Amino acid sequence: MATEKAYKLLAFQKEISNKKAKELIDKGLVYVGDQKVKIARAEIADDTKFRVEKLEDIKVIFEDDNILAINKPAFMDSYDVQDNIFGATLLHRLDRETSGILLFGKNEEWTAKAIEAFRQRQVEKEYVAWVEGVVYEETDIDMPISTHKHNGKAFSKVDLKKGKPARTKIKPLEIQGKKSKIDIQIGTGRTHQIRVHLSHINHPVVGDEFYGSRTKAKRILLHAKRIALLGYNLEAPEPADIQKYK
Repeated sequence: MATEKAYKLLAFQKEISNKKAKELIDKGLVYVGDQKVKIARAEIADDTKFRVEKLEDIKVIFEDDNILAINKPAFMDSYDVQDNIFGATLLHRLDRETSGILLFGKNEEWTAKAIEAFRQRQVEKEYVAWVEGVVYEETDIDMPISTHKHNGKAFSKVDLKKGKPARTKIKPLEIQGKKSKIDIQIGTGRTHQIRVHLSHINHPVVGDEFYGSRTKAKRILLHAKRIALLGYNLEAPEPADIQKYK
């Protein structure tokens, strides 16, 4: 059976450039059946039929002279969002597959105050996720985390010797089969903090194969629900895949 590199075959089928095809695969938007295509250069049968998931539109939650709050769709990079918003400064970021609230500062004075509030941990951040296993009770995870880079990708772990302080509080919301929907509040913002902490207590986020989930999903089922800072309290509506599991 003849084969071709996945991105080249996708480019041919969808009549797009090789570069665009590779970007779609790298962003996790390309599927064969229910299986995500993970490696753009992988050899694949040349009669393979691809399905490309469409990105949802960016929705504005709130805007005034100081702040712009948007609901970032899953699979969109925070910096790609910034590139499309003129005259505003990205105040924090979300992982590509994480949906939810993303904040931008609109003037220098307020932006400086907001950056300082993030630095001083004077920001309330609340998430919601579906996780593996049954979560029965509230849990406070207070474990240091260290982050390392490998082949250009960040990888974090609980590290009692060299890790930086990290704290995550979780509360069960709903149980469906052997999956739980939980509320998450974090007092720190370490790289992949929520994903690492939940994996550490054997409740990885559904779809997060990188940190131990054994359930295949279109994405990591994590949503940034609410942020409060400097008198603002802003919330991003949950997308359908977070509102109800399957």
